[in-house]
Amino acid sequence: MGHSDLREFLADLGDDLRHVTQPFDPRFEIAAALRSLPPDGPALLFERIVGYPGARVAGNLIANRTRLARALGTTPEALTRTWIEKKQTAFAPVSLRGRAPVQEVVHASPASVLDHLPVLTHHALDGAPFLTSGVVLCTDPASGQRGMGIHRMMIQGGRRLGILLANPPLSRFHAAAESAGRPLDVAIALGVEPALLLAAVVKSGPLGPDKMAVAGGLRGAPVELVQATSVDVAVPARAEIVIEGRVLPGVRAPEGPFGENTGCYFSNVSPVVEVSAITHRDNFIYPGLCPWSGDVDMLLSLAAGTELLGQLQGLVGGVVDLELLPGTAGFSAVIAVHGCPSTEVRRLLMLALNLDRRLKSVTVVDDDIDLRDAREVGWAMATRFQPDRDTVIVPRTEGYVIDPSSAGGEGSKIGFDATRGAGPEFDKITLEPAALRKARAVLEELLS
Repeated sequence: MGHSDLREFLADLGDDLRHVTQPFDPRFEIAAALRSLPPDGPALLFERIVGYPGARVAGNLIANRTRLARALGTTPEALTRTWIEKKQTAFAPVSLRGRAPVQEVVHASPASVLDHLPVLTHHALDGAPFLTSGVVLCTDPASGQRGMGIHRMMIQGGRRLGILLANPPLSRFHAAAESAGRPLDVAIALGVEPALLLAAVVKSGPLGPDKMAVAGGLRGAPVELVQATSVDVAVPARAEIVIEGRVLPGVRAPEGPFGENTGCYFSNVSPVVEVSAITHRDNFIYPGLCPWSGDVDMLLSLAAGTELLGQLQGLVGGVVDLELLPGTAGFSAVIAVHGCPSTEVRRLLMLALNLDRRLKSVTVVDDDIDLRDAREVGWAMATRFQPDRDTVIVPRTEGYVIDPSSAGGEGSKIGFDATRGAGPEFDKITLEPAALRKARAVLEELLS
């Protein structure tokens, strides 16, 4: 069974979680510390937050495959297989009996969000503090379908938040409510266990599984829900924080600039949430997920990347693995194949570029290449790829909303066939197995 809440996950990390006891300011300082960590750096729990006694901030929680595997109760090698298996086993959420931990403290009609929560300001030119890992929950008034996704939110001041609603189903629910002149009740869960956070970014069609049930499958037990205090939304009972409010019909406000997952600043004119209540646990933990970080790379790689891998394996024989390249906001991918002729590789490239509207570049390599090793992928491109023969370009496609290069909402896509041809000249050099085993054994002892 997985973790019932964020605190249980943190306790399970042991020495892989470091406690920061020096005071840190939520304006710039915490983000600077988290972004300064190496890819294999530990998770951090900041114990003293300037201006917020009793609050804590946790970050770098799932920034590598080892910690992400721990979150799902598996190993890094079995992470993709475990994800696929668990995602197919849904557990419908249940109602909590008794007092909900997330409602231990209730602030009704708060004058200001920042009076109560240490929302981080991440980058030098960010226009305000931003919520980056809020799981936004709502219910479609027409169908009763639950909406669940991660949407960035800017602190506009007082009790108002600007919310970027670029993706369905929440964008669709908001449009329907707005056309009827009604506000849309929402709740924003902060500080949830990794399984629930991962489920929030799973792609789900109008008739697809309830993401809260997917979260139950990933954690191996149903998620406990409780009714929010001021809006008609069920919320995770063991979240650290819940912000309740309504998306106002017909109201828009400037939102940004904000340093996005692209590594660039992005501004928008976005809908507005008016906060009606904030509830949280005693001594709560605020989730400090930084944009353009290892946490984001792992979220996208497992949820979006594995989803696309499953689709492609059902359409093209020989697809072995897929990796979204770190730092690219899911815009670039590498796919490994076994025994695919060049015609099938070209079809695979077209399918991948069209199935995921976010993707704009895809490289296909053979499975003798470690697709998570940039050096090996670069070697395949240098020795097995010819630009005039092995490039596929798709012009005039839909640009992704946060991509700064897709001016006017239009973009293009490109694919690279870096698979080997016939003949020994394409063989990758290897080391003699017995010598390699001896060398590794000696070096392991020497360097331990």
